[in-house]
This record gives sequence, structure tokens and C-alpha cells, in this order.
Amino acid sequence: MADRGGGGERGGFGRGFSGGDRGGDRGRGDRGDRGRGDRGRGRGDRGRGRGRGGRDDKEGDKWTPCTKLGRLVQQGKIKSLEHIYLFSIPVKEVQIVEHFLGPSLTDEVMKIMPVQKQTSAGQRMRFKAFVVVGDSNGHIGLGVKACKEVAHSIQGSMILAKLNIVPVRRGYWGGKLGLPHTIPTKITGKCGSVSIRLIPAPRGAGIVAAITSKKVLQLAGVQDVYTSTTGSTKTLGNFVKATYFALKKTYGFLSPELWRETAFTKPPAQEFTDFLSMKKEIAHKVNFEGDY
Repeated sequence: MADRGGGGERGGFGRGFSGGDRGGDRGRGDRGDRGRGDRGRGRGDRGRGRGRGGRDDKEGDKWTPCTKLGRLVQQGKIKSLEHIYLFSIPVKEVQIVEHFLGPSLTDEVMKIMPVQKQTSAGQRMRFKAFVVVGDSNGHIGLGVKACKEVAHSIQGSMILAKLNIVPVRRGYWGGKLGLPHTIPTKITGKCGSVSIRLIPAPRGAGIVAAITSKKVLQLAGVQDVYTSTTGSTKTLGNFVKATYFALKKTYGFLSPELWRETAFTKPPAQEFTDFLSMKKEIAHKVNFEGDY
């Protein structure tokens, strides 16, 4: 880099069109020792070596909770996601979902579409991704994210899908033999012009649905169901959202088997108030090496 900015041959064009002496003094030739060349070697140590790459081996795998719910989950005070759903506690950390459903979660990228915004400088194009996450056992989540890069939009959609995971209630058609295999009642979900109706089906009927809604129902753990759709189902984003909203409604009503008296218990924040009031000392590691 020092040869590139030398004032002898180029006259210091790296910093301006002045004479050779000025270019040699103030140009890149003088900064060669402390400029990009030296900084590149130094940053390789702390930027790529000890930074994002090196930290993953030691500290990156360890989860440091930021919320009270995260602290309770990490210490094993909360045993399942259903305990969280019981008290309608908002989940703000994706590690909470991964703690309970990590190995069983599967994701499906439903669609990646370009979207444009008109600005004074022209059109700004981004990529919008629809990702569905489920464990095929009564949990489903949907995430939508738009970013400049396709990989970033998919990654952001996966995180949002895990944060938006909801329980799916399953039931029987006819006799209550074996495990629940279908939805308990007829349900309708709507988004935009797309409306989908889910109808319970007998065991062995399978998922009678379009390809888009069939993937969502499979990830939710529904084995047998009939579907009926209206509207512009070719708008895949609204079609996926309508199916997700329909499955989300399954726990939104009380059927006769749920009429028995509820035994109320303390919410986690009240039950474990002594644990949450404890102060934990965190040793903050400060890196004084190198220039910033």
C-alpha cells in the first residue's frame, strides 16, 4: 500500500494533486506503517480471529438471557412452552423456543419475492421471505421479513417465525380412539381476499388441501383435514397467513370438555419472585488491545 501512495511517481494522487513532497508526507505513503497495511494485520487478530469467528467457539454457544422469562427457562424453572402459553407471557428471545423445541423444529421457505419502494433517487428493491416453522406435533410459527439480501431475509424470517410459534389444538372425528389426528371443529382464517375453511376429517382421509396450505398443516401436526378456499389463492403470502390464522384460532374457544373449573396458579413472575430478585454479577470483558 505504501508503494501505491508514494509521492515519487504519482505525486501523492491518493490525497490530492499536489507536489511529490506533500504527497509523500501526507499521502498514503506515510500512512503505510500505521495505515491500512498495519491495521489489516492487527484487525485479523481481533476482528475476524477473536471477534465473531473466535467468540463462537468459547462464548457464542452460551446463552445470556435478557428477560425474566429467559432466566427462568435457563434455570429450569419453566418446564414447557405450554406453561408460558397458560399465562400468555410474550416470548422475546428465540433461544427460549429453541430450548424446548430445538431438535424437533423444521423450517420451510414458502416464498421469496422482490418488493420495491419508490424513492426520490429511484426504486429501492428488497427481498421478502415467508418462512414457516413447526415441529409436526402441535406447534406452528410464521415469519415474514424483507431485507436487501436474500440470506438476511430468510434468517430474519426464521427468527420471527420461532418467536411467533403458537400451539395448535387437535381433536377427533367420530370416536375418540388413539391420538388426536384432526382439528376439533370447523375453523376459518382470512387474510386479504384469501379465506380458508378447515373441516375435520375421518382418520385416514389425509390432508385434502392445496400444496401451500398442505405444508403448513403438516408442520402443525394435523394428519386428516378437509379444506375449502376462496379468493386469490395465487397470492401465496396471504394464503399462508390465512392458514396460520386459522390454526391459531383452535385454542380461541371453549368446547364442553374444557368447561370444568380452572384451578388458578401463580404466574411464574410471582412464583419465582425470590429467584428473579437475586442480582447476578456479570464480569464484562473489555478488550483494550488494538486501536479503535
